[in-house]
Amino acid sequence: MSASLPTPEEFAALAEEIAREAGAMLLEKRPARPQVLLTKSSPTDVVTALDRAAEELIRDRIKAARPGDAILGEEGGATGEGAVRWVVDPIDGTVNFLYGLPEWSVSIAVEVEGRIVAGVVNVVPRGEVFTASLGGGAWLAGERLRCNTGVPLSQALIGTGFGYQAGRRKVQAEVLTHVLPAVRDVRRAGSAASDLCSVAAGRLDGYYERGPNYWDYAAGGLVATEAGARIGGLHGRPYSPEMTLCAAPGLFEELHDLLAPLNPERDA
Repeated sequence: MSASLPTPEEFAALAEEIAREAGAMLLEKRPARPQVLLTKSSPTDVVTALDRAAEELIRDRIKAARPGDAILGEEGGATGEGAVRWVVDPIDGTVNFLYGLPEWSVSIAVEVEGRIVAGVVNVVPRGEVFTASLGGGAWLAGERLRCNTGVPLSQALIGTGFGYQAGRRKVQAEVLTHVLPAVRDVRRAGSAASDLCSVAAGRLDGYYERGPNYWDYAAGGLVATEAGARIGGLHGRPYSPEMTLCAAPGLFEELHDLLAPLNPERDA
């Protein structure tokens, strides 16, 4: 990293400050039933007015602190160019937010020359802010996080999620019928960023999902890997919207080998 750039820890500190401010705004302004501004990929894939407002706040704070940096946001798309790019999901778990469920988060990651060096996931309703910097570990409330290790697949608690399109959900349900008998149990929380942090904190042993976008897993992925987890896709490919797997080494391979023959990257 260039000597003229902030360190990963400094980027993480700035991202945390911004994520906390956005989270506080969302808690303050969240009505009993937030306004649905529009839907995206399907009628069940919603955007609220506060998604937009939170991203605008985050963008404004980034531009004030780092006016030359690029930003990729779920709502506002890609803006700017340069070696540093911020990856922003203003509300990961918007449906949970809409219904008043506690599993939603503000997710902010920082890339330098294409490599994620800092990540913050503010799980706002739980008052938990997960932070990570490249090589500096993953942290929650001053405690360094370590993922669970040595857990066999049959005893693993696995998180997952489902897409918005009916054809994709059909395949995901079929895959689940093979996964569920092979593991301890399955959880579906509704926020990929939060799920990855749960792997880091040992609240889940592993996680897999087809469909999350880069802004969903950029920050949480760093939190998980800095806690000792492995993250990737199928057949040695990098993790992507096609498939993201995350677990401690050993369990990662077992989960991969369970999923791979099921062709889970298809849609009906």
